[in-house]
Amino acid sequence: MSSALPEPWPGDVAPVRPKPTVGFPRAPLALAVPAGDEDMAARLIAAFQPIGPCLVLLFGTPALGLPQLGRELGAALGPACRIVGCSSAGEIGPQGYCKESVVALAFPAESFRAGICILRDQAQVPVSDWMAKLRRFHAGFRPDPRRSSFGILLPDALARQEDVLVATLDAAIPGLPVIGGSAAEGMRFLPTCQMVDGEAHPGAAVFMLIETDLAVAEVSFAHFRPTDRRAVVTAADPHNRIIWELNAEPAAQEYARLTGIALNALTTTEFARHPLLLRTGRRHHVRAIRAMTPDGGLQLLSGIEAGNILTLGHAVDMTQGFADAMDALPRPPLMVLGFDCILRRIALERAGMTERMSELLARYRVVGFNTYGEQHSGMHVNQTFVGMALMPPEVG
Repeated sequence: MSSALPEPWPGDVAPVRPKPTVGFPRAPLALAVPAGDEDMAARLIAAFQPIGPCLVLLFGTPALGLPQLGRELGAALGPACRIVGCSSAGEIGPQGYCKESVVALAFPAESFRAGICILRDQAQVPVSDWMAKLRRFHAGFRPDPRRSSFGILLPDALARQEDVLVATLDAAIPGLPVIGGSAAEGMRFLPTCQMVDGEAHPGAAVFMLIETDLAVAEVSFAHFRPTDRRAVVTAADPHNRIIWELNAEPAAQEYARLTGIALNALTTTEFARHPLLLRTGRRHHVRAIRAMTPDGGLQLLSGIEAGNILTLGHAVDMTQGFADAMDALPRPPLMVLGFDCILRRIALERAGMTERMSELLARYRVVGFNTYGEQHSGMHVNQTFVGMALMPPEVG
């Protein structure tokens, strides 16, 4: 179990840290800058130049001009620093949840090395091309086995191909821990933005391979437990992620029966409170419901196929479960790169628990954004928090 955590990050800017001892790897530096700040680029440059980053991540909305911001940072930080970003449904900064902001995260070159692979035409599912490109990329990166390595994936959610994408990644680079968050655009499901070095890549997925002197550990937490109510998907549209029938009945009608909620009372809130779970191996993964279609189907945020057996989920305490998952880490984290489903944030807001969760996110030093879907362990899931904890290396 972990020992007492360090003090939370102060303010809405970078954390204050003592000067590191010689030879001790440095953790990333994070800032959350309000959207209306006209000096956003200057503030980020002033904070990041002294640490000499090899990679800067930006999470915000397309309206905030991520490509232009990326170009300005790239010009100031130099060609050795890669700038990658995506749009979000909300941000997680040093003080927890924030809105209408850009969260920036700089990885110092003295402790990190980063490579970037852009997987284009995500909607066309060129699996063979992806596989070959990822293998060449990994071989060319030449990871140092003496250091920790992990992957970060930022796919376009509207292409709806995250399931095959993460499976391809897992097959192309087996054994590499990979976390990801599907780029979002508020709750409007408008076109998202993926940016690399100031250039937008619509419809692409951006994959990053990170190597570091710090220890790393994957974290995931979904605040649901399976009930004894199950249903078989008897008709579906896998491409559009729609269930037409459950137990040979109209999908929305059968879901209403399973939940005990009237059909005309099904809302986004009720869907978020009672998700469908798909069991893979020993774990249940959330298959969140986005909406009911006009003809009584259920549109999901993850892949679905006829023959899948789904279990109705029951919500548990989101804040306590999150704290327990973080406390299970072997050492207190210096930082956690986190991807948190927007449906979790909406549920917290409606339950009046946003402030409490923000306190926990700040306490455990989580930085990231709210997504349309999360990726980890070769799976695409929903209503889940996934993160990569960066911790001090083991002694010796």
